[in-house]
Amino acid sequence: MLELTKSEIAKKTTTSLVKTILYIGSYVAVAAVIQWVFKDLLLRYEINLIDYLGYVNILLAVGFGYLIVNSIATFFYWSMRAKYDHSTSAAVRNIVKIVGVGALLAGIAGGVAGGAAGVALGGFIGMVIGFASQQVLGQAISGLLLLIARPVKIGDTAVLGGEEGVVEDVSTLFTVLMKSDGVKILVPNNTIIGSKIYIKPKSKE
Repeated sequence: MLELTKSEIAKKTTTSLVKTILYIGSYVAVAAVIQWVFKDLLLRYEINLIDYLGYVNILLAVGFGYLIVNSIATFFYWSMRAKYDHSTSAAVRNIVKIVGVGALLAGIAGGVAGGAAGVALGGFIGMVIGFASQQVLGQAISGLLLLIARPVKIGDTAVLGGEEGVVEDVSTLFTVLMKSDGVKILVPNNTIIGSKIYIKPKSKE
């Protein structure tokens, strides 16, 4: 990825923040118009579609919710780029997306049920999403810790998760090792954080 200047990063950070505000404003405006159309305009012409309003609101929440979560994640990415490289910033962006989408789905589920039942259902959906994404989120956080702490660097010969090879890449979920026989191994980052790391000294020529 091409290196960007601080002014370019600041510009992209501002742009992503403006997009987030615009998406939120657009959602509020569109939702208000939809409410007016279904509860006022259509009833003037004796067209009653209020029973379908809930479905329309769900579609609006899903569509705009994803756009808002994505723009917030992008904002975090460019904010991190001021101090960290692409890999670290991308790890933060992915974590924000996972958490944001989970919260969005839980919130929509709770809103559909409404009242105390909505709170219970939203909490239940949140728990289900949390358990379902636990391993992925754990790997993403572990990847972020590896990218910040940098116990290994690209080009190091290391033993990670019981596998020995040359480190080719450290991504959000996996660290890529190339073994001496040419086999490429993707080691989950959470196994690296929870185990010993052996880094072999570079041979002197």
